[in-house]
Amino acid sequence: MAKKTAWQKSAPVFAALGDPTRLRLVAALCASGALSITQLTAGTAVTRQAVTKHLQVLADAGLVRDAWQGRERRWELEPSRIDEARRALDAIAAQWDQALARLKRFVEG
Repeated sequence: MAKKTAWQKSAPVFAALGDPTRLRLVAALCASGALSITQLTAGTAVTRQAVTKHLQVLADAGLVRDAWQGRERRWELEPSRIDEARRALDAIAAQWDQALARLKRFVEG
């Protein structure tokens, strides 16, 4: 079996972040640190059950993790997965830059 490329490994991250609610949850965790479901649903029309399902998708993609603090379950961002996805996008961008440079040389040469 062939080794997966960085962008193939990051596909679940991109899929998870493709949903506006999940992207909002990640942004909230990034801005505020660890938060409970109650804190994540405050001021929104999204139910606790829906947020729980969205957080599970994010956890399955390795973007968040949970920890119990007393009786409260708090969620926090797992930045290493976002860094991996960023590196995958950087690699794709570099490939595009190389392809465009080849095209430019061909057109101008």
